[in-house]
Amino acid sequence: MLGDNIYGGESAKDFRNKFEKPYEMLLASGIEFYASLGNHDLPERQTSYKLFNMGGARHYTFKPKAGIRFFSLDSNYMDRKQLEWFESELKSSGSEWKVCFFHHPLYSSGEKHGPSLDLRSVLEPLMVKYGVDVVLTGHEHFYERLKPQKGIQHFIVGSSAKLRKNGIQDIGITAEGFDDDNVFMVAEIAGDEMSFRVVSRTGQLIDSGKFQRAERKAAPAN
Repeated sequence: MLGDNIYGGESAKDFRNKFEKPYEMLLASGIEFYASLGNHDLPERQTSYKLFNMGGARHYTFKPKAGIRFFSLDSNYMDRKQLEWFESELKSSGSEWKVCFFHHPLYSSGEKHGPSLDLRSVLEPLMVKYGVDVVLTGHEHFYERLKPQKGIQHFIVGSSAKLRKNGIQDIGITAEGFDDDNVFMVAEIAGDEMSFRVVSRTGQLIDSGKFQRAERKAAPAN
């Protein structure tokens, strides 16, 4: 979950109505959710919410299976302590897939928000140095797959709920963009290959492709 997870109130009733009921079937089947914090979220409520699996922390890492490690960052407040933690965890994670997820995109063609340049200046050098493969972000209310930046695949998946139409500018960094409807993204990692499919609310295939971790070269499939 890429931030701005529970809009409006964040009482126990809000969590039930806005999360537990809509995702009841997935939760019942054992699907685990992992959240990152957005600028509309209350950290003290969400970090302690059991079903978000944040363990009381604003940033954390987890390894769902051998060969893949995820890093959830708090992009609202990137202080020295979090940066030092991030570098230490990257350094010790080995040669496995490294996937980062947080709220504010480092690259974006969005007219409303655009890229978080200050965040990029401190995070990207570490990501390049330690071989981060994929970055997943939200904040913008549309879908955008960026052209690989310094060998890293960037996806903005921000239109799973609230949608902002006509929000993507043509500034030359978009590999694929869609702001006409809500979407969700499914990705699968097998060995050194990641494949992905992006589907709209009506079932339309919006984007798909695959790329190799070692080469980090996107190969979208039309």
